[in-house]
Amino acid sequence: MSSDDVRRALARIAHEVLERNDGARDIVLAGIQTRGVHLARRLAANIERFEGLRLEVGALDPRLYRDDPEAAALHPVKPTELPASIEGRPVVLVDDVLYTGRTIRAAMEALLDFGRASRIQLAVLVDRGHRELPIRPDYVGKNIPTARGERVRVRLAEVDGEDAVVLLKPESQEAR
Repeated sequence: MSSDDVRRALARIAHEVLERNDGARDIVLAGIQTRGVHLARRLAANIERFEGLRLEVGALDPRLYRDDPEAAALHPVKPTELPASIEGRPVVLVDDVLYTGRTIRAAMEALLDFGRASRIQLAVLVDRGHRELPIRPDYVGKNIPTARGERVRVRLAEVDGEDAVVLLKPESQEAR
C-alpha cells in the first residue's frame, strides 16, 4: 500500500464507522500502541472533518494481558491512556495489522479494567489472516493474504517518516 492507499483506506474506514454507529456520538477510539494510536488519531481527524465532532482518542498497551508473556518482555510497556470513562460507550479498537488475534483478545481484556463499553468494534489497516482465535475485524483497510513465514510491515509518517505497507518474504525479508 502506498501513502495514498493508506489515506484512502482510513477515509473509508472513518465513513464505515460513522455509518455503522449512526454518527459519531459517544464513540471512543482506542489505538493499540504504537501504530494503532497514530491510526486512531487519523481516523478521529477524518471523522471530525466529515461530521464536525471531535472524538476522544486513547492509547492502549495490552502487552501485560497477553497469554504469551514472552511477547510482553520483548519491548517496554507503553502508557495506556483512555478517556475518563468508557462505561456504556462504544469503543473502536484500532490496530495496524491483525494476525493471530491474540493482541486484540488482550486489548479487550485490558479495556475491562476501564469499564464496560456498550460494544467493542475493531478497525485494522491490514488483515493478514492466520487467526488463532475467533476474532474478526469490523473495519478493514486491506486484506493481504500471507504465508505464515511472511511479515507485514506498516510504516507511518509519525513513527517511520513515511506511510507504506510492505509484505516481507521470510528468506530475504525483501518487499514483495
